[in-house]
Amino acid sequence: MSANVLLTESVGVEIQGAEPWPENATLFQTFEEEQILLPDNVSSLAVQAFLHMNGLDFSVTSRSNAEAMSPTGQIPFIKAGDFVVAEMDHIISFVSSKGISLVKNLDDSQRSDMRAYMSLVNNVLGNAELYLTWIDEVTLNTVTKPRFGSVYPWPLDIILTYQKQKQVVKKLKALGWAEKSLEEVYTEVEN
Repeated sequence: MSANVLLTESVGVEIQGAEPWPENATLFQTFEEEQILLPDNVSSLAVQAFLHMNGLDFSVTSRSNAEAMSPTGQIPFIKAGDFVVAEMDHIISFVSSKGISLVKNLDDSQRSDMRAYMSLVNNVLGNAELYLTWIDEVTLNTVTKPRFGSVYPWPLDIILTYQKQKQVVKKLKALGWAEKSLEEVYTEVEN
């Protein structure tokens, strides 16, 4: 990472921190009833819980194209004033840049333990959710494909679902999860 990139990120954090939490902050996600999938729903609920625990006001808005609106392609994301921030870790950093933190009363050891638990949850449960959603044939055909493609016309529903599946399977292959059996995934979660 170059010095220019670090300087740009540092200035960005300072600018974010200089502004108070906006009154019109909005969390964007896909439609809950007909579209949202397990991993995205879990992420959205986690961000909502985090914001509530910090006493921050926000509204939830559902959009069929929320994933395409997101700067990283991941949901949920928040629009807070002039800033658009996606993914849990980035949202936590954004909120922390405003001097708001759930962990300010924890010592270094407790913070380290908390990061380890969060990493465990993300690496095991997050991958298991992706596996069940996009690789397990029963879930893929009965839940994922109908829900993910529900807001798009034919043939776009099939094409976009296929592209998303390909993207997730590629990620899971890189992490060594795509080749696991369903029983191996259950074992990973139980351990």
